[in-house]
Amino acid sequence: MDSFRIAVKAFVIKNRKLLIIRRSDNDVHKPGEWDIPGGRISQEEDPLEGLRREVAEETGLNINILLPFSINHFTRDDKQKITMIIFLCEAITGKIKLSAEHTEYRWISIDDEDSFPSWLKPVREAFLKYNLSQFSK
Repeated sequence: MDSFRIAVKAFVIKNRKLLIIRRSDNDVHKPGEWDIPGGRISQEEDPLEGLRREVAEETGLNINILLPFSINHFTRDDKQKITMIIFLCEAITGKIKLSAEHTEYRWISIDDEDSFPSWLKPVREAFLKYNLSQFSK
């Protein structure tokens, strides 16, 4: 297994709500926890194309990628080192159809901090600092 990978994640907003998905209980990394769509990409893969692919595979949605939003570096439970780029995105087409990697989804209000998984709270705060009025519709 490679010891370092790039991961891309989508902070998908629609009507001031964020899409979160629950990892399956048999996932190697953080089983049963809430997450946002995305995943690791191959070394040859363009990050934007990889993000579109991951979101479509995991949720069935097509997205518009607006901008890179957050960068995190961490070591997974399986010791793999990850640099994760979270992109601000909007859902443009598709109906949610989860992959076998996930068991459920929710649209949670950006304004409801208590609904956010703890690791996403700093990303939520960054989102709220920007004037992103187009997401209040």
